[in-house]
Amino acid sequence: MQITCWGTRGSIPAPTPKNQRYGGNTSCVTVEAEDRLLVIDAGTGIRRLGHELLGTDKSIYIVLTHVHSDHVEGFPFFKPVYEEERTIHLVDHNYEDTQWCLLERFDGFHFPLTEMEIPATLHRVQENGMAFLNDQGFPLSRRPVNHPGGAYGYRISLNGRTAVHIPDNEIDPPGAAVTSFNELVSFCNGADVLIHDAQYIQDDMPEKSGWGHSVLTDVCRLAAEADVGHLVLFHHDPDRSDEALDTMQSRAREQLAPHGIDCTAAYEGLTL
Repeated sequence: MQITCWGTRGSIPAPTPKNQRYGGNTSCVTVEAEDRLLVIDAGTGIRRLGHELLGTDKSIYIVLTHVHSDHVEGFPFFKPVYEEERTIHLVDHNYEDTQWCLLERFDGFHFPLTEMEIPATLHRVQENGMAFLNDQGFPLSRRPVNHPGGAYGYRISLNGRTAVHIPDNEIDPPGAAVTSFNELVSFCNGADVLIHDAQYIQDDMPEKSGWGHSVLTDVCRLAAEADVGHLVLFHHDPDRSDEALDTMQSRAREQLAPHGIDCTAAYEGLTL
């Protein structure tokens, strides 16, 4: 199982010189197994992924954690959409009343093309998405997490390894939690890799409390309680510079060292 980060920024793209090392593109992560590729979220990071996939015959499956703009805005610029011989499987996120999905911008007004003009074959799986992905060779489970408007975290196990991806989650929200800390620990327990929202530090509080993202110290505590092997800090604040992320990574490594847990601040191109 190979995991690659194509976009690691949160909320809005931040392509500035001070963000060059970690990258300014928004959320997109892939899980690759043999000739199959699972794409989790379609932020602007999916554009670069699309260029890498041109001319390949990999089967592409796209699933969303939720439908905030920083997780869907890159899809119209995903090159495989314009390959006539390509089939792309879109697994519905199962939010019944949402006004957002990957295809809604293809209306000829918000984007030049309409859905009917897309050259690729788009296979939309609107029911039993997790069962479909399991049948396609991606043993995937999910659970709702704490994020305004709703969001999911995913857990996948392949060939004796397990990864958990939770890009948007407030571990300690000010109101009632959709998922408690203990439930998060259970969901992440024993994962070889945990990729988790770590957008904030304590200095961002209380101003950002309730915005749906986690404080670094809480993320480290989750990783320690869940006994994960490697914590990957994700969904970086758009105003967080490379140097500031270096500092966050150092602080997290110091907090996790007594538990024997590795830690990496996610950057574009990171492959595990």
